[in-house]
Amino acid sequence: MDPDGLFTLEPPPGPAPERGAGAAAMTVPAPDAPLAVRMRPRDLDELVGQGHLLAPGAPLRRLVAGGTLTSVILWGPPGTGKTTIAHLVASSSDRRFAALSALSAGVKDVRAVIDEARRVRRTGGRATILFIDEVHRFSKTQQDSLLAAVEDGTVTLLAATTENPYFSIISPLLSRCVLLTIKPLTDDDVRALVRRALDDPRGLGGAVTLAPEAEDHLVRLAGGDVRKALTALEAAGAGAQAAGRAEVDLAIAEAAVDTAALRYDRDGDAHYDIVSAFIKSMRGSDVDAAVHYLARMIVAGEDPRFIARRMVIFASEDVGLADPTALLAANAAAQAVEYVGLPEARINLAQAVIHLATAPKSNAVILAVDEAMADVRAGRAGPVPTHLRDAHYAGARGLGHGAGYRYPHDDPRGVLTQRYAPDDVAGREYYRPTGHGAERALRERVTRLRTVVRGEGDQDVREERR
Repeated sequence: MDPDGLFTLEPPPGPAPERGAGAAAMTVPAPDAPLAVRMRPRDLDELVGQGHLLAPGAPLRRLVAGGTLTSVILWGPPGTGKTTIAHLVASSSDRRFAALSALSAGVKDVRAVIDEARRVRRTGGRATILFIDEVHRFSKTQQDSLLAAVEDGTVTLLAATTENPYFSIISPLLSRCVLLTIKPLTDDDVRALVRRALDDPRGLGGAVTLAPEAEDHLVRLAGGDVRKALTALEAAGAGAQAAGRAEVDLAIAEAAVDTAALRYDRDGDAHYDIVSAFIKSMRGSDVDAAVHYLARMIVAGEDPRFIARRMVIFASEDVGLADPTALLAANAAAQAVEYVGLPEARINLAQAVIHLATAPKSNAVILAVDEAMADVRAGRAGPVPTHLRDAHYAGARGLGHGAGYRYPHDDPRGVLTQRYAPDDVAGREYYRPTGHGAERALRERVTRLRTVVRGEGDQDVREERR
């Protein structure tokens, strides 16, 4: 059985294999395999990081040891050991092991594995562990096809995902599995693995050494992704040997790989985390952090229109009338994105980000509208006062509509005493200007306007007409 997207890890026909021999195809790399593949840990003792999952009796340790099994979803960023854990399970478990890649497998492939697992069990054979890499790429229908087999134990599911499973995996499947969070590797973890690869016979075997500053560079490039670090090390080592050098210095390391690892998925939680940090940095007036997160989104290929939309919202939500030009700047940047496009529009976006981050802040606008909407939803929305109702249609005058309405422009001040709000919310003050930026003057002006409109005094209100 070898359908598209499926590679079985069963041994060839013959005598019963020893423990784990059925996974040899997955666990024994070829001599010319990439360094990151050759350096995969051979047992739990070589696994770096994830100590929180390796305690005695923990699901991950039981899974690798082949004890009582529970279906597991491994969630973590790239290069942190999810596939390595699958290799360890394949090499140490006495169960059948089958693997699918969600990039190429379909419902037919899933059902083929399940049918074979059910047949083997009925004939007294071993239980099956099904590993699915990139499981978040499975559609809802594909994930549905796993439910019954996972529920009744026909297969023990081991799935790996880089995306937040609460967004990307259906609830019924999630509820049938134990979710294990694979933490990003620390710089010290990556450094230890780089050093191991330098000396280990499976790796570079001491063929080259690594200068401290070059090591720092590779660790920084990795961003917690050990696969990235080892790929960079392999390229740098090959560059040094080609130049007849025994040491990888900083210049060689920089020449081999010059782009930092950047984890960002436009459809996943990293996307939301960075956007959240972007908004909060502007709100907190940290202009440098805001520009940093803008750069991360642009470099990662985020839709610039999405960035612009978030800035337009921010301009009213967090700056508001403390700087009335903020919304103009955000809208101008959004228009520039449409009119100019990237890469040049990055300049327009950056200008608007700097404007928004450095502007005085006020959330009085969003508080005003949300409080007013809360009143409306709570039923405080009485009839429109008769004198404000439309009096332009036939019969309106006979209903008294418009009677008693006072035209503000007839008053030299441009404002006069008159009831505008329904009775249910008369006297409510939704808009409460702050003392920040332009709202400082606006606060005094609003106070004077309310005094006159509500007839609470005879103060002179010198309101310029707009």
